[in-house]
Amino acid sequence: MKYWAYFAAKIAATAGFLSFVWYGMNRLMPDPQPFLRYRVGRFAQDLPWTTAILAFWLLSLGLLAVVIWDQRRRCRVCLALLRMPVEHGSWSMATLFSPPRTESICPFGHGTLEVPEIQSTGHNPPAWHAHDDIWTELEKLDTPRK
Repeated sequence: MKYWAYFAAKIAATAGFLSFVWYGMNRLMPDPQPFLRYRVGRFAQDLPWTTAILAFWLLSLGLLAVVIWDQRRRCRVCLALLRMPVEHGSWSMATLFSPPRTESICPFGHGTLEVPEIQSTGHNPPAWHAHDDIWTELEKLDTPRK
């Protein structure tokens, strides 16, 4: 739940910033001059305003892409950035036996994100594998077997 709340907060902050930019564009850009007693619309008839709309649109899409890219690189539990990307698989046997993939782990041991490098059988979304308590797992490895 915290993962999606953080994503919603980032989207809301981005929307607030973009509304501030939109307000600034409306305040700074002058209205176009009337043409033969006809008030010309701003968009598609005034080149500076149309260029500003294009720049605003590109800025909006760029910020949205950065927000989504950052969200995909975070732990689903603690929101820390995932670390230590490790490549698995083989490019020589990519289609059948061992498709290449990259795994990143949470620095606190909450889970691993597996991202496929190739899409040979349709869309393969990244898979999140949650781990149990890392200290319990390490203690089990350290105890001697009887």
